[in-house]
Amino acid sequence: MYDICTIGHITLDKVVTAQSVKYMPGGTSFYFSKALRQFDLKYMLVTALAEEESHIVAGLRDENIEVFSQNSPYTVYFENIYSANQDHREQNVLHKAAPFTVAQMPAIDAKIFHLGPLLSDDIAVDLLKSLASKGMVSLDIQGYLRYVKDKKVFYEDWANKKEALQHVSILKANEFEMEVVTGTSDVREGAQYLADLGVKEVIITLGSKGSLIFKDNHFFRIPAFKPSAVVDATGCGDTYMAGYLSKKVAGAGVQEAGEFGAAMATLKIQSSGPFSGDTGMVEEVLRYGECDREVIAQAIYL
Repeated sequence: MYDICTIGHITLDKVVTAQSVKYMPGGTSFYFSKALRQFDLKYMLVTALAEEESHIVAGLRDENIEVFSQNSPYTVYFENIYSANQDHREQNVLHKAAPFTVAQMPAIDAKIFHLGPLLSDDIAVDLLKSLASKGMVSLDIQGYLRYVKDKKVFYEDWANKKEALQHVSILKANEFEMEVVTGTSDVREGAQYLADLGVKEVIITLGSKGSLIFKDNHFFRIPAFKPSAVVDATGCGDTYMAGYLSKKVAGAGVQEAGEFGAAMATLKIQSSGPFSGDTGMVEEVLRYGECDREVIAQAIYL
């Protein structure tokens, strides 16, 4: 029995910011896995990529991350272009990888299955439903809202949301993704809409404005701590979720788990690449980190 099992593609990422252009592995599953590598958890990553990129998996295994990797003709290739404030990005896709299906899924039991689809056909809904029969399903919804046309990434509502979301225990979306899937820009209304579809915990991340979590008809305000510098926002949401779910597995409540995830994301945004801190650094952010709770309250209409 694993504490957390993540399912999602590792990508090749080209990250373009105002400061630099860098090439690195990426994807929800990669950033999430790297963020958990120093935590006391029984963890497994299920991914798929081309043989040419097998060295990425080897590197994860060298860091004692357990990986099941299925073969794919291609590895997903993303180009992420960030605006100056790092809260928004433009994306292009050069290659797609083989999808995840029930038939290809290894026999794994976990307390939480965290799904990180990057594109709408990455993870079959039948697989999501199958995993929900074995453990809690945590979903980063972004991939189910993305489709590719002429190598450009576009967003549209998820056609299968009513069928699928009743099987999702924890859902994470940013403001933009929430509006795409709910049809409203009001964060409270959007969270309530997703809960009405069956999601037990709805997490709406608001970038530099913090985040909002809705559970059991109660809203939790999570602060955004101020980083010493904003370098690279790629993977911040994944890092947040790694912190959140690691605390949930340990029995923490929503507020504690949310603030822990936010502190991890603060450390992540201060440098390029995956989260490289440890639990001690996260506790320092929680103890001494600054945040503007008034701005957060206004941002989420509380």
